Amino acid sequence: MQGDITEQRVHAVVNAANRAMRGGGGVDGAIHRAGGPAVLEDCVRRFPRGLVTGDAGWTTAGEMPARWVIHVVGPDWGRGERDRSLLTSCYARALAVADELGARSLALPLISAGSYHWPKDDAIAAAVETLRAAATSVEEARMVAFDAATYAALVAAIDA
Repeated sequence: MQGDITEQRVHAVVNAANRAMRGGGGVDGAIHRAGGPAVLEDCVRRFPRGLVTGDAGWTTAGEMPARWVIHVVGPDWGRGERDRSLLTSCYARALAVADELGARSLALPLISAGSYHWPKDDAIAAAVETLRAAATSVEEARMVAFDAATYAALVAAIDA
C-alpha cells in the first residue's frame, strides 16, 4: 500500500534502522518521531551496542498504533555492502522476530532502497521473494511505500 508506515494499524512495524539504533533519517527518523521517546529509550536499553547488518530486534512502538517496532539493519550499498543475503536476511529476521512476539500482522518498508542506495528494482525483488518464500505465522505482511513510484513498482512485482 502507499502511505505512512507509522500510521499502520498492525501488530508490528518494521523499521529500517541504522547499526547504532539511535534514530536517524527516512523511515527510522519517522518511526522515532511518531513513537516518541519510549522507542529510543527501549533501543538504548535493549541494544546498547546496536545491531549488526542483516539482524533484527524489537522494541515498544511507543505512541504509534502498532504494539512493537521490529528494527532491522539493512546493507548500505553506497558504502560497499552489496551482499544481497544481508538484505534478504532483514526480511527473514523480521518475520522470525514477529513469530517470537506472536505478531500476526506487519507493515514493512522497502529496506536499504532509500539513503542506503540499494538499487530499487533489486530491493523490491529481494523483499517480494523473501516474503513469499518464508515459513511464518504472520498472516499479513504489508509493504508500505511512501511515494507513488515505489508503490507502483511494488504492485508490479507482487502481481508478476
